[in-house]
Amino acid sequence: MSETLTYPQMGKVARGQVHALFAQTMGYVAVTAGLFALGAWLGRGLSGGAGIVIFIAAFAVLIGMRFAARKSTELTVGLLLAFGLLIGLAVAPVIAVYASADPRAVWDAGGATALFIAGFGAAGYATRRDLTALARVLFWALLGLIVVGLVLVFVNIPGAALAYSVLGLVIFAGFTMFDFQRLRKNTDDASAPLLAASIFLDIVNVFLFFLEIFGGGRE
Repeated sequence: MSETLTYPQMGKVARGQVHALFAQTMGYVAVTAGLFALGAWLGRGLSGGAGIVIFIAAFAVLIGMRFAARKSTELTVGLLLAFGLLIGLAVAPVIAVYASADPRAVWDAGGATALFIAGFGAAGYATRRDLTALARVLFWALLGLIVVGLVLVFVNIPGAALAYSVLGLVIFAGFTMFDFQRLRKNTDDASAPLLAASIFLDIVNVFLFFLEIFGGGRE
């Protein structure tokens, strides 16, 4: 015999689903971040060119996740973990440069990233304001930042690297809030790997921006 749930009971069920999805998603994020760290350690001797090739492979895996999500959660999770490892390998040469010059910069960047994600993630999870419109603005701001980054490869402007990193942190503060709000609003377990991928990308970008700041703009 089926039982009809009252509105308060339905609310409790929904909250339980949200909490379960949060735990599952953050579990994926933690494992992916661990594989990222492993990749960064394994690839510390790679050249910058090899890092670029691996980054392209990681991007292909990320695209593959979008298609796999429609067919198999297990495959999507597998691709997520592979993505974390590949991104770690891709950025390993960059991290190695900073670590060789000042190992403390890497640790400081890691600690600052944890506090940053925790703070803005909590703000995004708690806010009732719809951040969808903000996400659209942030997307275009990110494209603009990428263009500026390409220009800075060829043009040396004093203080530009620091300003670039600070602007990047502002943009990803918004993305972090938006992704954690999506996590709160979602109740579909199948979406956990894709949500984890978005949050993981926020973490990686924030870490690299902090690494630039604490490392003093080393190339």
